[in-house]
Amino acid sequence: TDMIKGKQGRFRQNLLGKRVDYSGRSVIVTGPTLKLHQCGLPKKMALELFKPFIFGKLELRGLASTIKAAKKMVEREPPEVWDILAEVIREHPVLLNRAPTLHRLGIQAFEPVLIEGKAIQLHPLVCAAYNADFDGDQMAVHVPLTLEAQLEARALMMSTNNILSPASGDPIIVPSQDVVLGLYYMTRDRVNAKGEGMSFADTEEVQRAYGSGWVELHARVKVRIHETLMNLGEETTEQTRIVETTVGRALLWDIVPAGLSFDLINQPMVKKAISRVINQCYRAVGLKSTVIFADQLMYTGYEYSTRSGASIGVNDFAIPDAKAELIARAEGEVAEIEQQYGAGLVTQGEKYNKVIDIWSRTNDQVSKSMMAGLSKETVTNRDGEEEEQDSFNSVYMYADSGARGSPAQIRQLAGMRGLM
Repeated sequence: TDMIKGKQGRFRQNLLGKRVDYSGRSVIVTGPTLKLHQCGLPKKMALELFKPFIFGKLELRGLASTIKAAKKMVEREPPEVWDILAEVIREHPVLLNRAPTLHRLGIQAFEPVLIEGKAIQLHPLVCAAYNADFDGDQMAVHVPLTLEAQLEARALMMSTNNILSPASGDPIIVPSQDVVLGLYYMTRDRVNAKGEGMSFADTEEVQRAYGSGWVELHARVKVRIHETLMNLGEETTEQTRIVETTVGRALLWDIVPAGLSFDLINQPMVKKAISRVINQCYRAVGLKSTVIFADQLMYTGYEYSTRSGASIGVNDFAIPDAKAELIARAEGEVAEIEQQYGAGLVTQGEKYNKVIDIWSRTNDQVSKSMMAGLSKETVTNRDGEEEEQDSFNSVYMYADSGARGSPAQIRQLAGMRGLM
């Protein structure tokens, strides 16, 4: 019975999870230039996976007389083989799976794009569904063979057909990290930026002015925009109005599909706001437009997070001025309680609770004073008056946009580590 039982036995080793033909695995890397329905497949891997199809095509073309000859030819890798591989792969989806497959979005279909190198390129927006990151994760590729299998993969499993999470029904294709930071940065406003107060006839004019350096990205301007709004049912109403907005938001408006209101993006685009826009887009204009929009959002986000030059240095963690005083006060209170305990006025339990109380209160106060220092800066506006605006401190922007980090983490670095 030793042959049958246990992890290495017949059932668990060979029957429940099988290694299958026409599959491969490799490390994944990010593919920021891919479209949502594509994945980058290494040439060498594709050649191995699609071998039978290539043999068939070679025979059909009369480039090889038998399967054996075709095999030999493929091993030599002449240029014709790569041409035929490209033909075979066109319109032939492959399945990508990341273990552990915890919900149905753990396996999705993509159209392969042949790439150099040995790593599979994965579209950044499907990472949330796979719970994948690029710190060395590996993924498996499977080739659906029959026409029925290909059809099913395309109709049911294509990444573009699975943009809603089966758990909540909300879109799961929501930008994160760099993309959020980029969209947040381009939709922020800055007091007294170059070009503040200008008026524009349309978004194209804004684009030209920004491209030629007449206005800055964060300048508050007036723009005439044209909206198409979806009413209940299939009716649409069109309207043109002048809005007070920023240059960045006017540029972002160019990629928003018709059917959505400008008010959705006329705010700093934090992660929650982006999620709302995508959700609204799906409900209002349907799947196809949403997929295109999500891709455009991603490209735009990457572009502007690169332009922002947001980086992080030790000086970004401004230590709050009140910190020393707050901590000294807390230490004084604790010493007092230690004294009372020594004199037998309070019990061990009471002493413990009071000390914990003092330190958690101090922690909150330090945290408050730190965020107050980080989140606001005082600047001079056009009229020469002082005005408070949201800070452009990189660390604050990371946390405020929802790209990375939280006030609790910043507190541990800039304020105090707190109770452990």
